[in-house]
Amino acid sequence: MSATPTTSREWHLVARPQGWPTPADFALREAEVPEPGEGQILVRNRYFSVDPYMRGRMSTAKSYVEPFELDKPMQGGAVGEVLASNAEGFAVGDQALHFAGWREYAVVNARTAVKVDPDAAPLSTYLGVLGMPGLTAYAGLLRVADFKEGDAVFVSGAAGAVGGQVGQIAKLKGASRVIGSAGSDEKVKVLLEEYGFDAAFNYKNGPVKDQLKEAAPDGIDVYFDNVGGDHLEAAIASMNLHGRIAVCGMISQYNATEPTPAPRNLAQIIAKRFRMEGLLVGDHYDLQPKFVEEVSAWVRSGELKYRETFVEGIENGVEAFLGLLRGENTGKMVVSLPA
Repeated sequence: MSATPTTSREWHLVARPQGWPTPADFALREAEVPEPGEGQILVRNRYFSVDPYMRGRMSTAKSYVEPFELDKPMQGGAVGEVLASNAEGFAVGDQALHFAGWREYAVVNARTAVKVDPDAAPLSTYLGVLGMPGLTAYAGLLRVADFKEGDAVFVSGAAGAVGGQVGQIAKLKGASRVIGSAGSDEKVKVLLEEYGFDAAFNYKNGPVKDQLKEAAPDGIDVYFDNVGGDHLEAAIASMNLHGRIAVCGMISQYNATEPTPAPRNLAQIIAKRFRMEGLLVGDHYDLQPKFVEEVSAWVRSGELKYRETFVEGIENGVEAFLGLLRGENTGKMVVSLPA
């Protein structure tokens, strides 16, 4: 591109969703693209990420992160080409990972961006398997859940960007058994045939508690929770003595307008002495270098498989996010923009 763009399209949140978000809660608007100031770079986004945690940022409920502002561009992971640089460490033509997604062009402070190598791995993987979801899986399993060789591991939402990686890392690190749940028979097939899970089930085919008991007759030592609700209740029922639960997400409850009753068996924490801990990836960025080194080697060798679901065009950004909440993705949901 010879000339610097003057306008960019960007998604704004225009109303706070009550229950399930609808397209009317968002607006695609045109905005001026400013010149990058001192210490800034201008990036043409090639890919941006839509993630379950973004649903929480659409609400004003007290949370670990500031809510999205109304009538302002939303934020999220993005990767793209540097078109102009007024900062040390970035040259025109470099590829940058940053947090100003949901838009075509972004001016960002260089200190908040990371230069990535498109030759080492496809650009989109820096939003998924080698990005924030990947580090979530790695830190959540190995540090928060304190995984040990020989553990039996259950992962809910196992066909998503985080869950699929959790199960595979557990296998690579010597789990005795890895069980996953997913929302379709097709996804279950991916878990078994592609990701190498020992057992997997479609949670829509019957009570989670019964299906998990059948898949893990000797119980589980680690539960990686992406779903909450009946999945968490089932995991507690199957938990072995001194088990560990890493709570990464509770997507089953994100759009609920009424409190959800499960888990109703939390009192088992006393007899079973299991440990349950919440997981925020921001607490674990000290593991980033080790994570990238170890996981990129597994990706290159083919030992760790990953899936991406691409939705093309900025105009389809909200539909991609709503599709993610409906479970239409296998692996990382990514919005791709033309080069």
